[in-house]
Amino acid sequence: MKEQAMAEPLDLASWEPGYTENPYPLLARLREQAPVSKVVIDGLSVWLVTRYEDIRSALVDPRLSNDPAIADAATRAVPWVGAGGVSRHMLRVDPPDHTRLRRLVAKAFTPRQLEALRPRIQDLAGELIATFQPRGRADLVTEFAVPLSFTVVSELLGVPTIGMQEFARWVNIYLGIDEGDAQRTPEAVAWLGDYMARLIERKQSEPVTDAEHGSLLDQLIAVRNEGERLSHDELLAMAFLLLVAGYETTVHLIGNGLLSLLRNPDQYAALRADPTLIRPAIEEFLRYDPPVKLAGALRVTTTEMTIGDVLIPAHQPVLFSFAAANRDPARFPDPDRFDILRAEREHLAFSHGIHICLGAPLARLEAEIAFATLLARCPGLALAAASDDLPWRRSRVIRGLKSLPVTFTVREGAQNDRPVTG
Repeated sequence: MKEQAMAEPLDLASWEPGYTENPYPLLARLREQAPVSKVVIDGLSVWLVTRYEDIRSALVDPRLSNDPAIADAATRAVPWVGAGGVSRHMLRVDPPDHTRLRRLVAKAFTPRQLEALRPRIQDLAGELIATFQPRGRADLVTEFAVPLSFTVVSELLGVPTIGMQEFARWVNIYLGIDEGDAQRTPEAVAWLGDYMARLIERKQSEPVTDAEHGSLLDQLIAVRNEGERLSHDELLAMAFLLLVAGYETTVHLIGNGLLSLLRNPDQYAALRADPTLIRPAIEEFLRYDPPVKLAGALRVTTTEMTIGDVLIPAHQPVLFSFAAANRDPARFPDPDRFDILRAEREHLAFSHGIHICLGAPLARLEAEIAFATLLARCPGLALAAASDDLPWRRSRVIRGLKSLPVTFTVREGAQNDRPVTG
């Protein structure tokens, strides 16, 4: 099969500001006209795949590696690809290292462990809402989704919430969000690596008496100290991945989902009328406007291979657009329609295959509690700004709002609300 004849690679920066504000028409054009095509993202030329079936098949193809070390020199030279330190985590290694690292943290995400977190997440959601319910208005990103998500993952890992804004600023630089600059990635890696190293050193100097019942980070430190094959750099990278992935994506699952509801009053009314629809609604939030536009981890071809009808040489970087796949009309009828009762729910928001998001059940649990509590305690939710004027974060990976101002009905006695229990 011959390689597809290509014009000059399309630089996604040329699509701005449209790509940030509404990437779906642009991604649909690629999916229809060049479903496997060369694009430039932050200075790196990559093969971008946009069709659902092509992506789903490629995600389980062993000829695609998650290890950027096997890419050619030009690819490794790009800061956000070849960054060391905190980058050698589960998403950037292949089996058997991937199997070993994933096994070490998987027990923290069992159904039993997650259900044990439910009361604390409910308490947090209730406490946050109690601070703004008497006002009748709030920014549901900065006042609700961000602190809820960050506190949950911080407590799971056992890291302090003090200094959250500074940590988030460096994460944004690392992920290329807003003020992020690809050339500053090494600086961000150094800051974040030092932050995690100091945290681990502090925990080692004050070990818990029963690590098995301590935080996830306590458990990982104990595992390493007991002789498991977990290097210092792997421990740093694992802690970083869990903290960043568990924080950023859940924030935007909540924010994007709320915006989709408020832009579709009939769907909001249906969910208000029947709260049991929250779980299927969350799956539609994830399909319709997922928090990840492009897969966060770059794949690399280990040999010449065909994706779709395009022949891709060996050692080439490949990225997948989950946002494009989730609106592929070949998989989802009428894909641009938001429908919480949609029957087709096998979206790719959390990826697929061995690298499927380990924290997906926790994200779903947080979203379930967040929406249930908001719907119960903030009736009459409505946007406090024109939906087309809402500010979006500029990022090669993340799809998320900077803010989501809303109004709602003030409830008598709201100051005395107790957490919703489930």
